[in-house]
Amino acid sequence: MPRTLVLSRQPLASRPLQDWLDDTAEGVVLVTTAKAVAGTEAGLAEHFPLHRLVPDYHGWSTEQYAEEAARAFGAELIASTSESDVLRAARLRERLGLPGQGVASATAYRDKLVMKRLAAGAGIAVPAHAPVDSPQDLWAFVEHHGLPAVVKPRLGAGAEGVAILREAADVTAFLARERESEVPYLPGQWMAESFVAGEFFHVDGIMRDGRVVHAWPGQYSGGLAERIRDQLHVGSVLLGPEDERTAVLLAAADAVVAALPAAPLPLAFHLELWIDASGTPVLCEIASRAGGALIAEAYETAFGVQLAREGLRAQCGAALVLDEQPARPAVAVGWVLLPPGHGSFVPPAGPCPVPGAELTLLIEPGAERRGVEHVSDAAAQLFVRAGTADLVRERLAAAIEWWHEHAAWH
Repeated sequence: MPRTLVLSRQPLASRPLQDWLDDTAEGVVLVTTAKAVAGTEAGLAEHFPLHRLVPDYHGWSTEQYAEEAARAFGAELIASTSESDVLRAARLRERLGLPGQGVASATAYRDKLVMKRLAAGAGIAVPAHAPVDSPQDLWAFVEHHGLPAVVKPRLGAGAEGVAILREAADVTAFLARERESEVPYLPGQWMAESFVAGEFFHVDGIMRDGRVVHAWPGQYSGGLAERIRDQLHVGSVLLGPEDERTAVLLAAADAVVAALPAAPLPLAFHLELWIDASGTPVLCEIASRAGGALIAEAYETAFGVQLAREGLRAQCGAALVLDEQPARPAVAVGWVLLPPGHGSFVPPAGPCPVPGAELTLLIEPGAERRGVEHVSDAAAQLFVRAGTADLVRERLAAAIEWWHEHAAWH
């Protein structure tokens, strides 16, 4: 494996890069934080002697530390593990003249305004959209396109900061929350788009050179922004090969990947889109990294490939484990994140009795919670396997009902 500088803020305890990558002691320069390696110091010293711990991971200084380390140790490739690192990794590649995803491609996969303009130019259906660089821009968009509308950070992830504006009071509320927002209310940061009514899907897989290598679609149980607002569970079920929407969504993934600037080395991707009342796929967004929550785990169960691992290894020059499109999943699979309630958590007394369902608690009994605070926030997760997608849906519904009957918040 070529010597690779890896940008990662992921905890080594839960994302064991030393198990994912080859010859880490000699081949990997890890740029990370003290928090990410807490409790794994021995493994850090053994597997990543060329590491650099940075004090402010999201600050500009991290790019200076990374460039100095890349030059000092002769990095031949740059890799990243999180969406927040996609652009900074691309900038570093271009500074050092290294192969991989460049700034034009990274920008298209991070900036939702650029993304939608490129997709629309290629004939892909997208919501009406516009930049919001001032209050006047938002008012003008609402006056022209009406409500409901959505305002979101252009470089956000996981429904961070997304606001659904259903009435005039919601516009006022969005403008009034400026001081509480982690995303600054400044030019270049926000955009508005029309609300799309339709079923919500994702397509995940691996792409290379502007083409999809392999992918498969799943259907979300609901919208991600709505989950935070309404304190709902969120989940997904992989579609069956016989489902007519499977071919439609795979074709949409091909079109979106082809419309954006290509990256020469393989990358994982996560695409979200609606199918509207006319049956047309409408782009929500696409990212050049693996999907979150249990998406990578579901894909691994169905196809034997862990997308976060595969995407990282490919950035480091390793060959793909799977380099062709599977005809069907090996097993039907679905998952759900069960929301925390308000109060002190009392878990169910016994295991989930639904066949094929695996329940994992994510918080301790007695933990105090105040509902859903971010899109991946959960008290527990359910993972279900079955023979068909319909049976997965039935079992998930039964398991969710059991949970609500037997979990309590005091």
